Amino acid sequence: MDDQTTKARIRDAAIQRFAQDGLDAPLRSIASDAGVSAGLIMHHFGSRAGLRRACDDYVQSSIRDNKAELMLPAGAPAAMLAQLAQLEGYAPLVGYLLRCLQTGGGLTGHLVEGMVADTVDYLRDGVRAGTISPSRDEAARARLLTDFALGSLLLNLPAGKDRLDLTELPAWFAAYVDRIVLPALELFTEPLLPDSALLDAYLEGQDSAANTERTTS
Repeated sequence: MDDQTTKARIRDAAIQRFAQDGLDAPLRSIASDAGVSAGLIMHHFGSRAGLRRACDDYVQSSIRDNKAELMLPAGAPAAMLAQLAQLEGYAPLVGYLLRCLQTGGGLTGHLVEGMVADTVDYLRDGVRAGTISPSRDEAARARLLTDFALGSLLLNLPAGKDRLDLTELPAWFAAYVDRIVLPALELFTEPLLPDSALLDAYLEGQDSAANTERTTS
C-alpha cells in the first residue's frame, strides 16, 4: 500500500486488525499497530464509524480498480495473470470484507451497494470496449455477480467468527482462488446451457404476463 501518510497508515492498520479480530477490535490495538495514539485516530477519522468508512472506501476502490483493469480491450489476460501472481497482497482486504459481511448492518449494506454500483460501471465499460457481452438488465446482472462473489467468500471463510490468522490467510485465499478460477472462467466463457430454450421460455412468459397486465389495466 503506497500511501504511507499517518492517516493511510492508521487505515491500513485498521484493515488488518479488523480482518484479524473482527470489527469490534479495540481502537487502542489499531493505534498500537499504526504506532500512533488512540487520540490521533479520533483526530483523523472522528469516530470508529469514520475509520470504518475510510476502510470501506479503500477496499471498495481497490476492488473496483482491479476489476476495471480486466475490462480493458487489450491487456486483460496479462492483467489477470499479474493479479493472480499478487494474491497474497489482497488477503487482508478480503479478510476485512469478510468481517464486514459477517457483521452486517447499515455500513455493510452501503459497502455492498457501492460494490454493485461499481460492477454496473465496469461491466458497462467492458460492453463498450467489446470485452463483455451486453445484458438485458445490466443492474440485475451486476447484483447477481456481486452476490455470487460475496456469498462464495463468506461460505468459505476459514475461521467463522473466530480470530483470523493473517499469516495463514494469504495461503487460504490463494487456494480459494485457485479452486474457483477455472470453473468461473469456463462458466463465463462457455455457456453452461447447450441452447437458449430456458431463456426463451422465460422471456416468452415475461412478455405474456406483461401483455396480460396491459390488457386488463
